Amino acid sequence: MLKQTLQQKLLQKLSPQQIQFIKLLQVPTVSLDARIKEELEENPALEDGSLTNMTDPVEEYPDKDPDDSYDEESGDFEEEFSVDEYIQEDDYNDYSGNYGGDDEDDRKEIPIAIQDSFFETLQNQLDLLALSDQDYLIGQQIIGSLDDDGYLRRPTLSLIDDLAFSQNVIVNEQEVEAMLKVIQDFEPAGIGARDLQECLLIQLRKKDANNPIICQAIKVVENHLEEFTKKHYDKIEKQLGVNSIELRDIIAEILKLNPKPGDSGAVAGKQLHIIPDFHISNNDGVLHLTLNGRNAPELRVSRSYQEMFEHYEKAEKTDKKMKEAVQFVKQKLDSAKWFIDAIKQRQQTLLKTMNAIMEYQYEYFQTGDERLLKPMILKDIADRIEMDISTVSRVANSKYVQTEFGTFLLKSFFSEAIQTDSGEEVSNKEVKKILEECIANEDKKKPLADEKLTEILKEKGYTIARRTVAKYREAMNIPVARLRKEL
Repeated sequence: MLKQTLQQKLLQKLSPQQIQFIKLLQVPTVSLDARIKEELEENPALEDGSLTNMTDPVEEYPDKDPDDSYDEESGDFEEEFSVDEYIQEDDYNDYSGNYGGDDEDDRKEIPIAIQDSFFETLQNQLDLLALSDQDYLIGQQIIGSLDDDGYLRRPTLSLIDDLAFSQNVIVNEQEVEAMLKVIQDFEPAGIGARDLQECLLIQLRKKDANNPIICQAIKVVENHLEEFTKKHYDKIEKQLGVNSIELRDIIAEILKLNPKPGDSGAVAGKQLHIIPDFHISNNDGVLHLTLNGRNAPELRVSRSYQEMFEHYEKAEKTDKKMKEAVQFVKQKLDSAKWFIDAIKQRQQTLLKTMNAIMEYQYEYFQTGDERLLKPMILKDIADRIEMDISTVSRVANSKYVQTEFGTFLLKSFFSEAIQTDSGEEVSNKEVKKILEECIANEDKKKPLADEKLTEILKEKGYTIARRTVAKYREAMNIPVARLRKEL
């Protein structure tokens, strides 16, 4: 027997506008232009005011009545305002401008240096060699199998299978190995190695073989690479029969080598370009916050689409096609208004959040001294601006602020509190700064262990555990004392 019951549930659902706002809020400035262009392409009812002028249609077409393009008998527009054209093809294709830019210089194209890629450089060297057709195909297969670091990670037998299936070329292991030796003579030195040891040896063997330091460096890489990576220099000295001064020259020669030869040609293309979302200027001790102009694009609803909708609303909607046209235009207009509202709400939220962070860390933003950073968590800012913690997190995780002493990710200003011996709460960034200074000024022949660093902090009034010191050290990408040792 069925039993009917009543249940009361409290559910929280996000509206489409809220979802759109959340997505836009976490988009950084560098990606906002692309997101706006995407919306402009998808929605013809949305216009970029920086590309089009707000002109009156009557003044723009003085010889025409504004209603001339509308056919009262058919209840439809002529070709100039045909909805079918918008549905069938998108002729809104002028997106060459830099949306939201403040200066005309921002719209100028940045020249891009044309240079051969890493693989093209190797291919050019292969083309210069007098090779048989089979050897040339083997060389091409080897070059194509190299990874971005310039290493050959695939086994020789796999290369043989690749040549057989893709090129219909039957070769043996000796032929592939012989061609690999040829590739390993290419520039940059170290290309085609199977592992780090082989990569370093290839580079060393291209140097002066009569130099005793080079000969000893080859022995170190060939026979004592593990001791070298773990910095067990005393063992290497005994096994080679050299003193510390001679070993220092040998180590220096090895450190000159490139462990990733394939990466050398692409360094210029991998530079990170950061566009700050905020600017903080200091005017005689008074901080002034501004939002990057790219975060405030000049968007508007298309006037022609608005007029089109008004005409359709007045017309009789008897046939199905007319109803679909009205629904299409209304949907595009609503979507454009939602997007514009979401952009404005994004601007307000960004400014509100950043202003609260600036006020909270006012002393730090005046000087740039990390020791003046106050302990601050997401909840502190969320309480100040009366918003949810997740909203502050979305702003802090992907936005940058430009100050007079550098450009920083907002997330970097948040830190936990540590209590000193005097009972004062300070940011853990202050402790990290002290650790960094201690390690930078240490004797590299006898680097400070974590236990010693803990004692130094205790003397300065910061009583924290050794494991906490190790955690902070690892967070700053600083290796253990043994690996910081230098000769």
